[in-house]
Amino acid sequence: MLRKVLLLRSVGELTLERLVRFQLLGQEYSFYTGAPENEVTDILDLVKGLVEENITGAAGSIPVGKVAVLVSLNIASRYFELKYKFNEYKVDTEQRIASLTRQIDSGLSSEKGPELS
Repeated sequence: MLRKVLLLRSVGELTLERLVRFQLLGQEYSFYTGAPENEVTDILDLVKGLVEENITGAAGSIPVGKVAVLVSLNIASRYFELKYKFNEYKVDTEQRIASLTRQIDSGLSSEKGPELS
């Protein structure tokens, strides 16, 4: 169901991108990418898994176009879930840093004692 072929496209000694070809649902697709091999493999594995999850429903086989939409919605849902979690993490981290900075400043001022002029 999912097969990939890699071809490198380079300029001189510097490899810029490579062509990734893969088959999914009986159709061949290709794209150029500079992403690392393990990332491309992870992406294609994710898509394959989501396609397999969505390819059959209670009523039997689902049209390929509908599967593509369902997979896209699933990926978008995961993306926004991670985006919201990251934003929460960022706010929490910024609050912790601010709190630690205040504690450090407070500790440093009490260690100095009153300044002599």
